[in-house]
Amino acid sequence: MMTENTKREHKKKILAISSPGGHWTQLLRLRPAFEDSEVIYATTKAGSKHQIEGHRFYKLPDANKDKKFKVILLALHVLYVLLKERPDVIISTGAAHGYLALRLGKYLGAKTIWLESIANAQNYSLSTKMVRKYADLLLTQWPHMAQEDGPHYKGGVL
Repeated sequence: MMTENTKREHKKKILAISSPGGHWTQLLRLRPAFEDSEVIYATTKAGSKHQIEGHRFYKLPDANKDKKFKVILLALHVLYVLLKERPDVIISTGAAHGYLALRLGKYLGAKTIWLESIANAQNYSLSTKMVRKYADLLLTQWPHMAQEDGPHYKGGVL
């Protein structure tokens, strides 16, 4: 049984994962929301580690839908991170890296959050379309893109 002290000591473990570039930049802008959590970050650029000092970081292989073998390799790396870290929550701003993490993490019992890229103001990305059934919370950054069954709009743009 958890006591009040144990509850306070247990921080949610969050895996924040995305592709590099704009997806990564948007993910980093969410850091204030993670203040009371243990956050692990993952992306493809090793140089990104300096942006999240004090947090664990995983460098993942780069992959996209046009490079099938690399997607398999990426999936194995993501699965390794998930099994090693066992996050309570997985959050991603996209693309393939986040999709794979949410899909695999959902099977492992993690809560999953997908935040559609700010760049997608008129159409949903392929990743957003694919991740719909694996995301516990699916968000858009544009009010006119919200739908009753998700993505939902909950406020400001990153």
